[in-house]
Amino acid sequence: MSRYLVMVVIVAMQAVAAQATGQNTRVVIYDGIATEVSTAPEASSDLWITTGDLTRATRFVIKPQGVCRDELCFPMPKNRTAEFVSKKSATTWFNLSNFARLIKQSFVTDQKNNVWYFGVRAEEQNGYLASLEAPNFTLPDLNGKPHSLADFRGKKVLLVTWASW
Repeated sequence: MSRYLVMVVIVAMQAVAAQATGQNTRVVIYDGIATEVSTAPEASSDLWITTGDLTRATRFVIKPQGVCRDELCFPMPKNRTAEFVSKKSATTWFNLSNFARLIKQSFVTDQKNNVWYFGVRAEEQNGYLASLEAPNFTLPDLNGKPHSLADFRGKKVLLVTWASW
């Protein structure tokens, strides 16, 4: 994960951390949208949310063919259903963090502030390789003036990057 993306995630988490005030609530940031969700009362390192909150936060719904959003559908492994879905009383819970692992979607969590950030799925992220078009981003210059890559579309651009690792 790039240093810039990490900074964006940290800022987003700090901005919404105050929303997650209840003991059984979390803030889920999915597709860049923050949504407060209820979580299962049992302690877990995974994020178990109601199926209603799953749809509200991610637009995914559970169908017989799998976990679906519009035409996109991910089948759940038949022998592992209990790892993703749990019914307690009248409430059906869904393990969003385990689902993210299944579909190879990166996520980070700030347990202290009860915030979960879900990144772009690998297929979408790698779609830029097929088109050879870089995703847009905005960064400040040395004087603090922001510049977006989209401002330079159609022009030749040289990007110089580095990392300390």
